[in-house]
Amino acid sequence: MMKQIFIQSAVVCCPDAELLTQWHIQGSDIDKSLIPIAMRRRTSMTTRMAITAATLACRQAAVEPATLTSVFASLGGEIQVTDALCRLLPDAEALLSPTQFHNSVHNTTAGYWSILNQCQAPTTAIAAADDTFAMGLLEIGTQLSLQGGEGLLVCYDELWPQYLAAPIGKTAFACAFVLSCSAENSLAGLTLPQISKDPQLVMSDTMQELVKAAPAGSVLPLLQALQHNVSLDIPLNIQHPIWMTHVEAKRD
Repeated sequence: MMKQIFIQSAVVCCPDAELLTQWHIQGSDIDKSLIPIAMRRRTSMTTRMAITAATLACRQAAVEPATLTSVFASLGGEIQVTDALCRLLPDAEALLSPTQFHNSVHNTTAGYWSILNQCQAPTTAIAAADDTFAMGLLEIGTQLSLQGGEGLLVCYDELWPQYLAAPIGKTAFACAFVLSCSAENSLAGLTLPQISKDPQLVMSDTMQELVKAAPAGSVLPLLQALQHNVSLDIPLNIQHPIWMTHVEAKRD
């Protein structure tokens, strides 16, 4: 039997309140109050969105953020900041902002999370194209399988400049999970991601369209499985090869 990890909490942060209604999934708007004003001025939409989801997930699971190993998975990361800097480069007279440069790296959000919570636990930033959510889940699941305890997985992407790679980034979306090696008080169990051998295992057409516009939306099949408390194999991406996990429903 494949080794399992367990979901202690799951939270969605999505500024578009209408987006998730068709799947009856409840989401939260960005809560700027979770970040001190001095830090907030320097943060982007993606950082605020990811920190909102992560903070609420920790509260839901009743865990202390300062102690959690974390994985931050994002296809684009700080894509708006990076794009703005790149557009300045052809202008020889332009002065690049040190703050913007500091905020342009892919692990910016993970860094702000560590500073905000005075967290010295290991953190990893991952980008893996269509496999980003699957690889984030594989990374945190492998760490927990080896070292035990609890960990945080945050998957997020903000709005992209649409001249870059439309329709990617038409929708901002973030989701955070607190995961554990213990089944106690868990919402469901998961196997570590693996390549699916079932060619019929695909997301619905409507979900695929959302994932094309919001890469972090790859978490939707998992969120639906949690909502309906069902046991089944679910896809974690939309391009072949398909990564999958088996969700084991919580039994009362």
